[in-house]
Amino acid sequence: MAGASLLTLLDDIATLLDDVSVLTKVAAKKTAGVIGDDLALNAQQVAGVKAHRELPVIWGVFKGSLVNKLILVPAALLISWLAPVLVVPLMMVGGAYLCYEGFEKVVEKLFHAKDKPDPEARAQAVLASGETPAEMEKKKIRGAVRTDFILSAEIIVLSLAVVADQPLLTRATSLAVIALGVTVLIYGLVAAIVKMDDAGLWLDKRPGTVLPAIGRALLYAAPWLMKALGVIGTIAMFLVGGGIFVHNIDALHHLLEVMEGWGLPAFVADTLASLVVGVIVGALVAGGVTLFNRVRGKSPAAAH
Repeated sequence: MAGASLLTLLDDIATLLDDVSVLTKVAAKKTAGVIGDDLALNAQQVAGVKAHRELPVIWGVFKGSLVNKLILVPAALLISWLAPVLVVPLMMVGGAYLCYEGFEKVVEKLFHAKDKPDPEARAQAVLASGETPAEMEKKKIRGAVRTDFILSAEIIVLSLAVVADQPLLTRATSLAVIALGVTVLIYGLVAAIVKMDDAGLWLDKRPGTVLPAIGRALLYAAPWLMKALGVIGTIAMFLVGGGIFVHNIDALHHLLEVMEGWGLPAFVADTLASLVVGVIVGALVAGGVTLFNRVRGKSPAAAH
């Protein structure tokens, strides 16, 4: 009997792990836009930090992100237990926010490009503020953790929609694996990206021809990688945010079926529909925010 019970337990554990593995893969696809934006944003958070303090700053934000997940995962599980009907609306709110953020990034890039700050003026401002380097570092970490909380909430809500109909244990395990995995992935990649130029410099000074060539390639690629992450993250925000509306509003889902009826492959139809809907939703939300700010007597620039 004991042996049979042990085998049953092992079988249950294997089934749970298999379910978690499948659900985690699906959730990773659903949250790709937020993860891409989170990665690009956090890589930019260490801008202006001295090279020898970059990794400590990332470590500080990483620990803050873990605390955020410890708050958000139980909260998401509580919502799915007490009010599961709120899962889809919360997911659509998160999708609308993604589209809005993506649209704002595009508008900012096209119409409100800012001049690069003067390093000397920035240094004077820092001296005038009276903040010590340690205080500035802590302030930067706190700001990054606040930003991480918003992005983490989106990741958890989007992931919750994938596992909402699963048993509580599977749901909790899946969300925990997703939360921990995403945090390690994002901040591991951020650490690699911000140290990419240092690695390039180190390799460039090695003897031989191959290693210095790799080092120079890394030095050349680092700034382009940051730009690419920003572009890919913005597009993914439209795709993921728009996809939430396409797959949860019957009329839009019917439009997707019509596009497939035109002969478009399902993947192409889904991508185009999600992108177009994402841009439209982002524009509508941005217009609503601008109108609200004008009614309150606040200029759009002040709203940012």
